Amino acid sequence: MRKLSSVVELEQWRDRILSQRDPNRTCVVTSVGTCGLARGSADVAKAIFRTLKTLGLKDSVDVKTTGCHGFCEIEPVVVVYPERILYQRVTPADIPEIISESVIMNKVVERLLYTDTSTGKKIIHEQDVPFYSKQNRLLLDNNRLIDPHKIEDYLAIGGYSALSRVLLKRQPGEIIEQIKRSGLRGRGGAGFPTGRKWRECRNAPSSDGIRYVICNADEGDPGAYMDRSLLEGNPHSVIEGMIIGAYGIGSHYGYVYVRHEYPLAVENLSIALEQSRKYGLLGENILGSGFDFDIKISRGGGAFVCGESTALMASLEGKIGEPRPKHIHTVVSGLNGKPTNLNNVETWANVPLIINCGPDWYSQIGTEGSKGTKIFSLVGKINNTGLVEVPMGIKLREIIYDIGGGIRGGKKFKAVQTGGPSGGCLPESLIDLPVDFDRLTEAGSMMGSGGMIVVDEDTCMVDVAKYFTKFLTEESCGKCVPCREGLDRMLDILTDITEGRGEETDIELLEELGSVLKGTSLCALGDTAPNPVLSTIRYFGDEYEAHIRERRCPAGVCKALIIFAIDENRCTGCRICARECPQGAIWGEKKRPHQIEQEKCIQCGLCRDNCKFEAVTVS
Repeated sequence: MRKLSSVVELEQWRDRILSQRDPNRTCVVTSVGTCGLARGSADVAKAIFRTLKTLGLKDSVDVKTTGCHGFCEIEPVVVVYPERILYQRVTPADIPEIISESVIMNKVVERLLYTDTSTGKKIIHEQDVPFYSKQNRLLLDNNRLIDPHKIEDYLAIGGYSALSRVLLKRQPGEIIEQIKRSGLRGRGGAGFPTGRKWRECRNAPSSDGIRYVICNADEGDPGAYMDRSLLEGNPHSVIEGMIIGAYGIGSHYGYVYVRHEYPLAVENLSIALEQSRKYGLLGENILGSGFDFDIKISRGGGAFVCGESTALMASLEGKIGEPRPKHIHTVVSGLNGKPTNLNNVETWANVPLIINCGPDWYSQIGTEGSKGTKIFSLVGKINNTGLVEVPMGIKLREIIYDIGGGIRGGKKFKAVQTGGPSGGCLPESLIDLPVDFDRLTEAGSMMGSGGMIVVDEDTCMVDVAKYFTKFLTEESCGKCVPCREGLDRMLDILTDITEGRGEETDIELLEELGSVLKGTSLCALGDTAPNPVLSTIRYFGDEYEAHIRERRCPAGVCKALIIFAIDENRCTGCRICARECPQGAIWGEKKRPHQIEQEKCIQCGLCRDNCKFEAVTVS
């Protein structure tokens, strides 16, 4: 296939691809994103190819290796098309049975089907699994249809048709107006209106006409991997969005700043960029339009602070990744002192969708101030962990229970932390809170890039606040005094509280420090860093008081404040706890109640974890 010189040639190529594809042809799909690979999906994929070859079916059955399908809890997954039969936790040894039963005999392998956690029923078809059926997967759904190494797969689902519309029928100003009318807000954290940012960047003066567009893929939040999944599974959607944005803004230079720990995302993105250049979708005179634009990849060094716009651009320039004061915004003076537009992966991926379906269609999804869908990484003490894409305005309850399947082990829901390490912890009383930019901020949290960590009744909220404060203390660049010194002092106070040295004035001091950080820090890291502490004080103040006044951790987590004991009425003398104790602190005769020697106990909790009779208590 030669380089495409016009929009007409692109559409003719798409037509040829579609004419050669039979939607009713059998295809076996397995996801080989990072989460699937970690559970052995590469070996599953090899087993599929090997089995089909052995059975003489390699020419009659297609095989597709895709990015993450989102339901990470049940990886590795295999889906048989066109029926969309979903098999979960598949091993290479299961493949011959799947091929024999589902491909040859058109039957179902019952033991590998997903079982609904709420009803106990087995579900055959992928689209009927509650985890998927209750989402609105405008972006993520395409991951299951695309081999990220094949541009033809992206074209077959309408890829680059938005770019065709733009180059053939739209002026740059029209593109920006469409994005503005859609109501799209940046998905990277702050939620700034995308169309407005594009307009300001286009209108910013530049002596030599140079402007940059950047994709922020420096996804550093613990437990968050939304951007990684899109780059791994559907890199062309991000590339197409960036080309359209560059056309509207008037930029000829683009960068994707990728987190260093995302090697598969870099690999798949690199292949997609090379394909786009090969076929004339990137580079000089794109599709004969006269518009020039190309994209380079820059790998970050693992610094969380480089998710901040000015720190990211400093890193791109080869400088220390630390923020600068924003007296002049980056849309006016950003990378190399030129007007620069920065959006994250998910924001760029939304652009082709808006162009193809229209801004009015897009703006009908979500709430008044938050349009479209949002991808969250749903993790923690929840049955169905994975990536969920939901309309803005959905309630927390729907995400946690209807999609997430509720709390593991029948435990009680306690809180959900949204917005990454700088987000807030929302209690059970706010379970019906609509999820959008404004409502989360009002509640003391934020949207952030989309992290959502669920915790249960066995979690100490003071310890949670300490964990995130420690993370932010370590990731602070240290450039400004409030963040550098304030976070360090907050961590000292939280450590004292969890280790039994808390004082009556500590809560008030934490609130005062939080207020100072919010008003005086140089960048958003310091400005939002107090959220975990302030939100846990706001909603779980009784736990702080128990730690300080009673020298007690209600959740039984803080080792310095708990005492393990054995209930003699429940203890059967099975001796499992005694064998597991690393200090030899448990003694007693076989089949008689045991005791714990407190002087030797190090509060490791192994006795409680291994007791089948719930005889180990915490006070």
